[in-house]
Amino acid sequence: MKIRWLARAMALALPLSMSAGVVQAANDSPPLRPITIVVPFPAGGPTDKVAGQLAEALRKQLAPQHVLIDHEAGAGGTVGATKVARAPKDGHTLLLTHIGMATAPALYPRLPYRPLDDFEFLGLVNEAPMVLVGRAGLPAATPAELTRWLQTAQRKANLGHAGVGSASHLCGLLLQSRLKIRLNEVPFKGADPAMSELLAGHVDVLCDQVTHAAPQIAAGRIKRFTAAQPAGAPPNAAPMNTGSRDEPEPFGVIIWHGLYAPKGTPAPRVDRFNAALKRALADPDFIRQQAALGATVVTDERTGSAGHRAFVAKEAQRWAAVIRAQSPAAN
Repeated sequence: MKIRWLARAMALALPLSMSAGVVQAANDSPPLRPITIVVPFPAGGPTDKVAGQLAEALRKQLAPQHVLIDHEAGAGGTVGATKVARAPKDGHTLLLTHIGMATAPALYPRLPYRPLDDFEFLGLVNEAPMVLVGRAGLPAATPAELTRWLQTAQRKANLGHAGVGSASHLCGLLLQSRLKIRLNEVPFKGADPAMSELLAGHVDVLCDQVTHAAPQIAAGRIKRFTAAQPAGAPPNAAPMNTGSRDEPEPFGVIIWHGLYAPKGTPAPRVDRFNAALKRALADPDFIRQQAALGATVVTDERTGSAGHRAFVAKEAQRWAAVIRAQSPAAN
């Protein structure tokens, strides 16, 4: 009798529990499945460092939801960006990427997504200066000496970068455009291999994010020639004048990172992510961590969707001109 009574009680309770589960699932805001931030570059690189710190800051804001990182490197960040553009629009997949969001259309004519149309813009995260660094034995000690050496060496000088579409590649394109020179570009599969070859003396110069190059600069293993923010910068870090003698134009490149979701992600979840991001950007721990990398946390209108999108659109126009000028057809 007890067994029969228990079975009857369970049979009566089961529909109630299932109904409760359906109601809970329908009202599951936020969803408890983990959120995955796709990083479209190799692990250990500068964007990965930013992603790790941001994921931790977002975990505090989105708890009890977990925030995971997935590396989908390839084709200058476009493989990972494509994955997110095509991901379910349920708020479980996000993208953290850099300036490549603005430059990809000019670099890849057959890009499988439209940066301005296929994503929800959740907010800009940080800005970090690119630095132009050289091997320890480079026969130049100042920005002016490096400029003269590069102009003389031209294609005999090896310019390393982390692959087509990478921040270091874009920075190198701008350098060549400003100096009106063509260097021998040597691509690598990521920022770490590029830096290793610079340390070994196999490449002469490299544009790198300060977030990645800072330890080697501090240790004196490489020479630093540029700084986007010269105030308070260490010795040998003045901006590099790359314009004419009458109108010098300092060479400085700022790399930024932004957070995105697939287009069509429900507005309440877009708003929730944007609010969480703004709180994360105000987290003292995150601010300190970014400062230690040499990056500055964004605090202006670009942390909002509209400001973020307008900024990327403007950057796309600026970089398209640089990329076109350095394309083989233009030379």
